Amino acid sequence: MAVDYTVIVVYLAGMLAMGWWGMRRAKSKSEFLVAGRRLGPAMYSGTMAAIVLGGASTIGGVGLGYQYGLSGAWMVFTIGLGLLALSVFFSARIARLKVYTVSEMLDLRYGGRAGVISGVVMWAYTLMLAVTSTIAYATIFDVLFDMNRTLAIVLGGSIVVAYSTLGGMWSITLTDMVQFVVKTVGVLLLLLPIAVIKAGGFSEMKAKLPTEYFDPLGIGGETIFTYVLIYTFGMLIGQDIWQRVFTARSDKTAKWGGTVAGTYCLVYALAGAVIGTAAKVLYPKLPSTDTAFATIVKDQLPVGVRGLVLAAALAAVMSTSSGALIACATVANNDIWSKLRGAMKRDGEEHDEVKGNRVFILIMGVAVICTAVALNNVVEALTVAYNLLVGGLLVPILGGLLWKRGTAQGALASVVVGGLAVIGLMATQGILANEPVYYGLLSSLAAYIVVSLATPATDAAVLAAWRERLAGRTAAEPLSEPTPVHQ
Repeated sequence: MAVDYTVIVVYLAGMLAMGWWGMRRAKSKSEFLVAGRRLGPAMYSGTMAAIVLGGASTIGGVGLGYQYGLSGAWMVFTIGLGLLALSVFFSARIARLKVYTVSEMLDLRYGGRAGVISGVVMWAYTLMLAVTSTIAYATIFDVLFDMNRTLAIVLGGSIVVAYSTLGGMWSITLTDMVQFVVKTVGVLLLLLPIAVIKAGGFSEMKAKLPTEYFDPLGIGGETIFTYVLIYTFGMLIGQDIWQRVFTARSDKTAKWGGTVAGTYCLVYALAGAVIGTAAKVLYPKLPSTDTAFATIVKDQLPVGVRGLVLAAALAAVMSTSSGALIACATVANNDIWSKLRGAMKRDGEEHDEVKGNRVFILIMGVAVICTAVALNNVVEALTVAYNLLVGGLLVPILGGLLWKRGTAQGALASVVVGGLAVIGLMATQGILANEPVYYGLLSSLAAYIVVSLATPATDAAVLAAWRERLAGRTAAEPLSEPTPVHQ
């Protein structure tokens, strides 16, 4: 394992080095939070794919393949569909808004009265998303070093917190690009073909497994529908995803770069399911589906390659963890703390806000690590995150983009009613039940429509300013360095 250890240590050291390099680039709020809005198509596509394909998509995707066969691809597949829908239909408009958070978009659309409550819901989502990624370090470091769970979480989490705090989005962008390459090589080019060959090829896999393992709908229609509600719609409105859209240098980059990333996700989904299916042939009676990825990597790959593939899993976890962490800190600072404090900083003080955002990343990072140590169930934490996001925020966000009659009162009612419905149903029906997101979303929609129609329409001046911003005719901020990054 010495060679494998060396690969991992070099990889982790490289992440910290890029954090230090990014610190030299992040001299303003725009540079720190959204990489100066200057990413070109290649870098944008790679980093977007990296953030959406995390530990759940890699380790969890292989586990679903182990349990259900090819239909286990549906969870990650719906993530790819959501990213495609966001990129094709909404990303250009989102990029032109030139804001930092989803709640700022709601304030622009509804006249400045929807931000704090929506910020709290978005903060809870990004916090739990970061926690689920951080918990996943325990699985990887256990395979690598037979390390204690708590120590593994603290070690992995501390590295992510360190490079994220140092350079903000620039550090995260650089590390995510490396992580994208490592995942592509490790999972798609190495683990996928080796797993299929070790399992005897597709003909042998079909001969040894039940036919439902090769049924595209074998996981069940209701499960697929729930995945669409949670993950496809979740991709449309998550702060972690929008913050990456804000990094694009143009609306065309956001649209076409995101389309490439979404297509990559579809390929990654199928690859994970095939690897899991191969693992089922090789290890028919594993104690847990979540161990399928680590087991096949540990037992079937040669020295060196094994280290690279485990680095790929680590890359997947780190990319999502760092993206969720900076999103959580951005929302906490810009949408909650600054407004509760009663005075947002002026544009001219943007440079001074870098220190404040660094402090919030550090504070949120410590909170994420402590929460991850306390929790055990990754699936439940992730489900809570997406139920709150979709049930509480999907309707007012998409309503604001698509329906001009929506009002601030309707948006607030939608967030409160949908969020409370989700929380109540999770408490009574169970966290993993389908009902919370179903009825939470329906109650949110009903509240939005009824209250919006019952209250005066949004002020014409607010809507006019909103349309100007959507069209890209109102500059929200000067770029500190206008030269685009052409990667």
